[in-house]
Amino acid sequence: MNLAGMTDHTLLKPQATEKDIVALCHQAQEHKFATVCVNPTYVQMAAKILHGTGIGVAAVVGFPLGETFTEAKVMEVFMVKAHGGKEVDMVINIGWAKSGEWDAVERDIVRVVEAAHGCGLIIKVIIETCLLTESEKKTVAEIVKRSGADYIKTSTGFAGGGATVEDVRNLKAWVGENVKVKASGGIRTREFALELVEAGAERLGTSAVLSDTNV
Repeated sequence: MNLAGMTDHTLLKPQATEKDIVALCHQAQEHKFATVCVNPTYVQMAAKILHGTGIGVAAVVGFPLGETFTEAKVMEVFMVKAHGGKEVDMVINIGWAKSGEWDAVERDIVRVVEAAHGCGLIIKVIIETCLLTESEKKTVAEIVKRSGADYIKTSTGFAGGGATVEDVRNLKAWVGENVKVKASGGIRTREFALELVEAGAERLGTSAVLSDTNV
């Protein structure tokens, strides 16, 4: 299985330097990853390095807390597009979800999804599974399904927990065939990556270069 072709090679640490982003892009070319995933200010640099390689550039939006203004998330989407990005990974407003403010959660997601699709970007919705109950995960998954987002994504990797096989399996059951699942956070071995794919993940996010990703 070609894991590299379904992996977003990721570097979102706040201390990441330009040199680190260059190295990330070169690793992506070497291993033929699907995309690199970076913070918004590095989108233009990554897009220039990867131009013509077939490797996309994804950027995070409202990251990592999700509790910025919806209008700010929308503007980030437009800026990612303007700087050469192809995909965005947005974070839901987790505080609203924990408060049961589901209408507000849905409005936030829908507006950002509409902005992304309006300018031709693929969008993944990060729900931060480690902070939600099973009931909350299911409710958010149903909202993401209604929103028309391309992917539902497990984690930011910044909240103390990452992807689990159980979460991936459940999310896939809840969103159905029209929304894909991205597993992210804590994926450090090929064996675990394969377990997540078997559970239903169609995209992986990792900062590690997994051994034998192209086998």
